[in-house]
Order: sequence, then structure tokens, then C-alpha cells
Amino acid sequence: MKIVIIREEIIQPDITEEELISKWKELEAIPGAGGVQLQIVDTYPSMEELDELVEDADALFGVWITEGLMSEAFFKKHPKLKYIATLGHGYESFDYAMTRRYGVTVTNTVYGAQTIAEHAFALLMHTCHHIEVQDQRVREIDWSDPGNAPEFCKAVVPQIELYGKTVGVVGLGAIGFAFAKMAAGFGMHVISYSRTVKRGEAYSFVEQVSSLGELLARADVISLHLPENGNTHVINKETIARMRDGVILINTARGILIDEAALAEALKSGKVRAAALDVLAEEPPRHGTPLLTAPNCTITGHIAWLTRESRFRAIDMAIDNFKNYLNGTPTSVINHEGA
Repeated sequence: MKIVIIREEIIQPDITEEELISKWKELEAIPGAGGVQLQIVDTYPSMEELDELVEDADALFGVWITEGLMSEAFFKKHPKLKYIATLGHGYESFDYAMTRRYGVTVTNTVYGAQTIAEHAFALLMHTCHHIEVQDQRVREIDWSDPGNAPEFCKAVVPQIELYGKTVGVVGLGAIGFAFAKMAAGFGMHVISYSRTVKRGEAYSFVEQVSSLGELLARADVISLHLPENGNTHVINKETIARMRDGVILINTARGILIDEAALAEALKSGKVRAAALDVLAEEPPRHGTPLLTAPNCTITGHIAWLTRESRFRAIDMAIDNFKNYLNGTPTSVINHEGA
């Protein structure tokens, strides 16, 4: 069995090339999984480049699940390919029935729920307290001058207390649920809207509302945790109008969930007090985005997932999924019946 792994460049400072190579070599120890080829690329390959890299592989790891990849033309070019694994949570919508006709199993890895939720909460805490602004001020003032003593206990930006406020979690999957638990730990009232109602004692602390409109109208803070599938511009001019004045918006999911021009206008008017985002509609924003110059908007470069722990965890989960597939009990399958 030939296995091809598409591995992009290392984009974090605490992982070495040798460590990642060693981690992927664990695939070779699986019975029947010989012929592992690690393809290291500087940037994610085009479809033409993927065709060359995949060739006659039986299994493909490390790709983005897009309509371009999940096409009949691609499977006709690679008839031996029967297993595809993305190392991410999310994926674009595709023709599930078509992939099953070609006998292909497609899996994802839900590796980063805690990591991504932590980043979302860090964005929220940054928005509420701006620690680095206060730190810089303390370092810049000459405290040897007695006349500056009254300046020490001053806050130069508003400090926002989260306790008792309502947080609306849009999408109560693994990441949204992890974020909800953090918010509850801070004494926030958690409400959520999700496509399906979540059952079980674990969700008892969450008030699950029946509509997105209700969540928007009640929440002081809104955090987005939706997949990309069919969720274009969930936050737009009309939905922003339903929100409470002075709401805080957090997005660590997908940039396409937000109409960026509408959000920029809402930030300028003060309708939205602040936004903190790890994702944009275009990454990087080669053609610009009004959010880069919008007031009270914090942007990080899609790094919520990028901890050492999560990167290794993703590989571990991908390997475990593949072991289960070979054993006839596939896990994390995203093109199963009813998907």
C-alpha cells in the first residue's frame, strides 16, 4: 500500500523537522501500510501539483477537503486512491455520494477543540483588558519622578468584566462546547444556537435557544464556532442589526461566516463594540479587507490551532483513524451515509 503525506512547511517556532518526520514514520509500523512517502512542500500545492504528488497512491494524508479535490475527475485520475485524511476539523461541502461510489473513505481529525477554544477565549480576554497596553504604559512612565505617582493606578482603556454577562455560542460542536465551558467558569450565562440540539448532562449548563435571532438579541458576547459548509455571511448587515448595542464578536471558525464590510461599518458606528478574529474571508488578505483599518478590531493570522500539542495530536489522531480503517472500523468518517 502506497501512502502519500502532504506536509506543508513548519510555521511555528517550537517544532523541528526531525520531530515531524519521526512522528509520521509511525505510519510505517502499521501492518499493511508500507510505502510511506512524505511530500514536504513550501506552500499548499495546486490541483495540478497534487495530481503529480498523489500519482498511484492508495491513501492520501494532509490535504484540504475542497470541491476541487473531491471531484470525479480527480478520482478517475487516481483509481487506486481509497482513503483521504485531512488534518483539520473543517472541510468544504462536497458530493458525498460520488466519493462513496468510488469507494473512497474521507476522514477528518478533531484535534484542536481545546486549543482553538483557548485562543478564542484569549481573544475575548484581550478585548476586555488589553493587558499589553497597560504593560507598555507602566514601562514608559518615569516612576522616579514623584509627580508621576498618581499615574500608577490609572487604566488607559476600559476594563470589561465578563462575570454575569451573557455569551452566545454559535455552533456547539467540540470547539464551541470547550469555549462554553470556559465562559461558564468565568461566571457567564451561556446560551447557544446549533443546528442540532445537544443532549446529555454535560450540556446542562448551556441554555440552548431555538433560533439564531434569539441568541443575537440576548448576547453581550458572541463567539462563532460553525463549519464553513453552507454558512456564508451568517454575520451580515441584517443579523448585526438584531444584536445588542455594544456587543463583542469573536470568530475563530471561518472568515466566510462574516460579511467583513458590514462588520467594519458596525465597528465604526459602535453597534459592535469590538471584534477579535483569527480568520478572514481571504487568507492572507491580498486584496485587503476593511477590517484591517476598522476600530476596535483585533486580528490574528489563523493560528488558533497552532500549538505544539495540537500539531502532534492531529498526526496521532490521523494515524489512529487509519488503523481503524484498515481494521474495518473506520472512525471520523465525513462522507458516511447521511453526511
